[in-house]
Formats: sequence, structure tokens, C-alpha cells
Amino acid sequence: MTKEELKAKLTEFNPTAVFDEAGEWLNVSIEASEWLPLAQQLRNSAELDFDFLFSVTGVDWKTHLTVVYHLRSIKHGHIIVVKAKCDRAKPEIETVCNIWKTAELNEREAYDLFGIIFLNHPDLRRLFLTDDWEGWPLRKDYVDEINIIKL
Repeated sequence: MTKEELKAKLTEFNPTAVFDEAGEWLNVSIEASEWLPLAQQLRNSAELDFDFLFSVTGVDWKTHLTVVYHLRSIKHGHIIVVKAKCDRAKPEIETVCNIWKTAELNEREAYDLFGIIFLNHPDLRRLFLTDDWEGWPLRKDYVDEINIIKL
């Protein structure tokens, strides 16, 4: 599918989605509350068949957090990037590890480093950092007085 065809199909699923075509892949911006229904449609639609989630990460914009998902259809060869906006004070979004198994580990990483809560995740806990670690090291307001190097 072309970017235009993908946009048309995605607009059917989510009329409020905002698109950015500037990069190599189509970027789709949505609210966190819209993510789970859209994810189910992306995976289950025979026309789209996004069967491979290959990346989940977060971005701290100081005013809000964004969860970024990279999806690919192996059958059709198209790729999209879905960006879901979360409230910075309470960053919550539904897990999609029951749709794409690869999300389970990727969501744990985003939780560990950004503090994003993936609702209904089967094993949401720290992945790299110790259980007693305080804070979220990839957030812009994170301060580590011991390990920080100031220039």
C-alpha cells in the first residue's frame, strides 16, 4: 500500500488521527486512549496485516510523553510509526503484548526508562535497573548527582 492508501484506511479506523508523511514511513499520531482499538484493527485487518511490532520506545517532550510503536506487515511490506500521546503526570497506555508478543519486553524497557505504565501488562517491572532505583533516567527532568557529567 502507498502512504495515501494507508492514510485512507487508517482514517476509517480512527478519524481523529493526525498524519505526518515527511519521513520514510507514515507517522500516525493519536491519543493514548485510542491505541488499543487501533492496534487491534492494525493487526486483524487483512488489508493491513501489521503482524510485526519491531520497536516500542518513549519520548519526553517535557509537557507530555509519547509512546512510539514501529509496525511492519511482513506479507504486504508496509511500515508505519504510531505515536500515542500520554499525560506526563500519569503516563498510562494499554499494553499490546497480547496482540504482538514482542511488545512484552519492549514495554518493560519503556517502563523502566520512562516510567510509562502499560495497563494490563502481565509482568510490568524494571528490566535493566534495580528494583530500588528511583526515577526514570530517560526523562528530561531526571537528575543523577552521582553519575552526571556537567559540561
